[in-house]
Amino acid sequence: MANLKDISRQIKSVKNTQKTTKAMKLVSSAKLRRTQQLSEQAKSYALKINDILSEIATRIANVQDEANISRAFVPNENPKTIDIVFVTADKGLCGGFNMTTIKAVRNMIEEYSSKGTTVRLRAAGRKGIDYFNFQGRELTDSIVGLTSAPTYEKASDFIADAFEEFNTGATDKVIMVYNGFLNMLTQELKTKTILPVELNSVSVEQQSSSMLDVEPDDDEEILNELTAKYVDFNMYYSLIDSLAAEHSARMQAMENATNNAKERVNDLTVEFNKARQAAITTELIEIISGVESMK
Repeated sequence: MANLKDISRQIKSVKNTQKTTKAMKLVSSAKLRRTQQLSEQAKSYALKINDILSEIATRIANVQDEANISRAFVPNENPKTIDIVFVTADKGLCGGFNMTTIKAVRNMIEEYSSKGTTVRLRAAGRKGIDYFNFQGRELTDSIVGLTSAPTYEKASDFIADAFEEFNTGATDKVIMVYNGFLNMLTQELKTKTILPVELNSVSVEQQSSSMLDVEPDDDEEILNELTAKYVDFNMYYSLIDSLAAEHSARMQAMENATNNAKERVNDLTVEFNKARQAAITTELIEIISGVESMK
C-alpha cells in the first residue's frame, strides 16, 4: 500500500496541473473568439478577390491567344519543381494539430518525389521547422513568430520569394498546406494550389451583369497586380485560419487534460482513503493485540 504522504503529494501536484490546464483553456477560448472574427472577415475578402481575379482573367483570355496568357493562369499537370508552403504553430500543447499538417506535407513529398518532381519546402511555424530540421530535410525558407502573430505585411514578405521564383520560371507550382478552422470542435486540413491560380468558373451571364470594366491597354498590369494581391492575401488568410484552428485545438486539448486530471484526483483520493483505512485498521489491531497480551 502506498504511503499516505506520497499519495497526498500526488493529489496536490495533479490539482495544480488541473488549475493550469483550466486556465490555459480559458485563455485559448478568449483568443479563439477574437481570431475567429478576424478569420471570417478575411475569408469574405479572399472569396471576393478570387471572384474578381477569375472574371478579369476570363475576360482577358477571351480576347488573347493562349500564348500571351500569363503562366500564373496556365494549369501545369507535370511540374518539374514545386514549392510547398506549409503552416504550423510555434507552440505545442494542442493535440495532433501540428502533426496533421506535417503528415500531409510528408505524403505530398513522397507523392511528388515518386514522379521525379523536385520538392522545396517553405515553413511558417516553429513546430514544422523543428520537425523537418530533425529529419535532415533542407528548408528553402522558414520563419518563426509569424504564425502566432500574423500580419498582412509579414505574410506578404514571406510569400514574396515563392511568387517571384514562380514568375521567373524557377518553380512550376506553389501549394499551400495548413490545418484550418472548421468549427469550435473540429479542424480541417486544407491544401490549395495558389500558383497557377485555380480560377472559379465565370458564366456569360455573370460577365454581362458585372460592373467591371477593363481597358485593353491595362489588362496585363491589372492582372499582375491583382495576382500578387491574391497570393499575398491567401498567405495571410491561411495564417489567420490556422491560428483560429490552433486555439480551437489547444482549447480541446486543455479541456481533455483538465478532465483527465479530475479523474486522476478521484482515483488518488480513493487510493488515499483505502490506505488511511488500512492504517487505522492496523493501528486498532496493534492496540487490541497489546491489550490482549497484558491480560
